[in-house]
Amino acid sequence: MVITCTSSVTSSTTSTTIFDIGNYKTKLVKIESQTCTTKNQYSPPKALLIGSPSEAGSYPVVIFLHGYLLYNSFYSQLIQHVSSHGFIVVAPQLYLVEGADATEDIKSTSEITNWLAEGLQHYLPPEVEPNLKKLGLAGHSRGGKVAFALALGKLANISTNLKFSALIGVDPVDGMGKGKQTPPSVLTYIPHSFNNLDMPVMVIGSGLGEVKKNPLFPACAPKGVNHRDFYNECCKPSCYFVAKDYGHNDMLDDETKGFRGKATSCLCKNGKSREPMRRFVGGILVAFLEAYLEGNLSDLIAIRDGHVTLPVELQDTDFLV
Repeated sequence: MVITCTSSVTSSTTSTTIFDIGNYKTKLVKIESQTCTTKNQYSPPKALLIGSPSEAGSYPVVIFLHGYLLYNSFYSQLIQHVSSHGFIVVAPQLYLVEGADATEDIKSTSEITNWLAEGLQHYLPPEVEPNLKKLGLAGHSRGGKVAFALALGKLANISTNLKFSALIGVDPVDGMGKGKQTPPSVLTYIPHSFNNLDMPVMVIGSGLGEVKKNPLFPACAPKGVNHRDFYNECCKPSCYFVAKDYGHNDMLDDETKGFRGKATSCLCKNGKSREPMRRFVGGILVAFLEAYLEGNLSDLIAIRDGHVTLPVELQDTDFLV
């Protein structure tokens, strides 16, 4: 088992809003999955990237699932943003090469969830404890689909031994278009059909996600299977934010290297820069998690009521309470 400390961030001044880096110094570690040579009783079922505060304390936990054919490391800056506000973020690498069927992703996410109770503590800084009674599930793009599928129980034989208390889809995508959903399909196209979700839900969308980058490739978040359709099926309590003039991958790191990293810009319509969208997604994640894992609704209410300056302009917003 190899654990590599990849970076650390801290706020040099007191954070003024949730859209800034928070006041906790953070630690980001990469953990290999179990193999024939590295397996031990605490080995995770998949490789992980874990961001956490480095100060002693007990912190809520969020599982964050990457998008289709992306690396979890592409979300390092976003993970550190959330962690700097007092959360432990567990980001698995679900696969390196994968087809259209997301069934194995759902199974892997279930296995990782069930591993947390026995394994997570061993990979955190000294005196940092995970509070698994405050557990959130989030995902971007296909990872958002997987998060919803697991929470909705789309696979009858898959379950978790921990209860999720919050669900977040970051520009979730359920396939190539209406009638072209990838298995297992999540959307039913029946308003408020997600009535078996016993947790609050947030859906974040990108205004440019459904716009084609060029005629040769489909949009990265096509109409009929994107954020709008996911939110239409949500029930109370839920909230919805769409960032205008930003694209499907604009919450990723400023630099995403390699062929896949370059593809995140080449294949998807994007905004002028990634920082504003990443700050927005990081901040709104923090506000939602504070509200429903910590019981502190002040930031989320301030955003709803327009009392906070946002790093992006919103195209749409809605609250079901």
